[in-house]
Amino acid sequence: MTRVELAAAAVDDLDALILTHSLPTDTRGRVVRSLRPLERFPLMGPALGGRWAGFRFLLGPWRWLLLVYVFLEADDRVVVVTIQDGRSPSAVTASR
Repeated sequence: MTRVELAAAAVDDLDALILTHSLPTDTRGRVVRSLRPLERFPLMGPALGGRWAGFRFLLGPWRWLLLVYVFLEADDRVVVVTIQDGRSPSAVTASR
């Protein structure tokens, strides 16, 4: 089973979103549940392109929450590198 980890930057991103978006107190648990399928299917998220080539994403507990990750196949691990509001003009997109 693939190990799923959150980079420190992703945790910081999530903490900031919890504050700025007044997200519920169980947000962290919801994000963890959204990431669980990656333990069995690490390539399930769509691939990103451009400067984000090599990364993939899942939608989090809300359709606008992007969980951006990389699958490190040699280590059998997924690392979530950033968590973003997909509605933001600066969010990761497939065309950037």
